[in-house]
This record gives sequence, C-alpha cells and structure tokens, in this order.
Amino acid sequence: MQLVGVISIALVLCWPAAAYAVAGDEATHEMDHHEDVLELPEVHVHGLSLNKDQQLGPVAKSTPWPGIPSSLDGKELDDWMKARMLVSKDAKVTVVVLEPCKHRELTVAGIAALSKWTFDPQMKGDDPIDGELTVRIHFRTR
Repeated sequence: MQLVGVISIALVLCWPAAAYAVAGDEATHEMDHHEDVLELPEVHVHGLSLNKDQQLGPVAKSTPWPGIPSSLDGKELDDWMKARMLVSKDAKVTVVVLEPCKHRELTVAGIAALSKWTFDPQMKGDDPIDGELTVRIHFRTR
C-alpha cells in the first residue's frame, strides 16, 4: 500500500515535467530556425573546379557495341580488349588499342564498333577541349 502511494506521487510529480518537455519541443520546429539559416558566399575548393559546366571527359552520345565475327560463331569466347578514345574539341574520334584481344578478329570488330561511337567534346567552362577516355570491351559467349 505504501508502494502504491510512492508510485502515484512519482507519477503526479513527473507528469507536469513531461507536459513541459512536450511543449518545449514545439520551439524546435522549422519556423523557429529561420534566423539560424546562414547564406554563405560561393565556395571553391583548391584543386577542384566547381564550375557546373566542367566535365571530366567527353560525353558519349551513341555507343554501338561490336558483334561476334562469323568466323568465331559457335565458339566459346572469353576475351577482352582495352582501347583509348581520343575525342578532339571538334568531336572527332580516334581509337588507340592499348591491349588487343587474343583473337585478332575480335580486335578488328572492336575497333570498327568504337570508330562509330559519337561524343560531345569535353568542356572547360563554355569552351570545348580535347579529351580522352579508356574503354574495356569484354567478349564472352558460351
């Protein structure tokens, strides 16, 4: 009986505190933070250009993939090639093979397909510049 009295006194004493805590939480809503918003000037990080028009490389518009040459039709393949695509500021593409396939026919098919790729040139601000990217093509059949 004495324990019930202590619990009820504790509830009565804590209840107003809980009510005040809820009312105090209302002061942390968005309308009270309007004065906390800071307008910062434009920020630049050294070494990184934050110009929204800056690109790290040319942007591909069309990327047709190579097919398997008929001379290798029906054969199990697991081969790959690596090429560098040089894209001039006029969007002209030059393909340089860095690592050819084991099968010469696949390398030829890869070069033919990569030569058909089209790009928007890399940009530095409003000016087009020469750019490059590296592509790895994996030929795999079963």
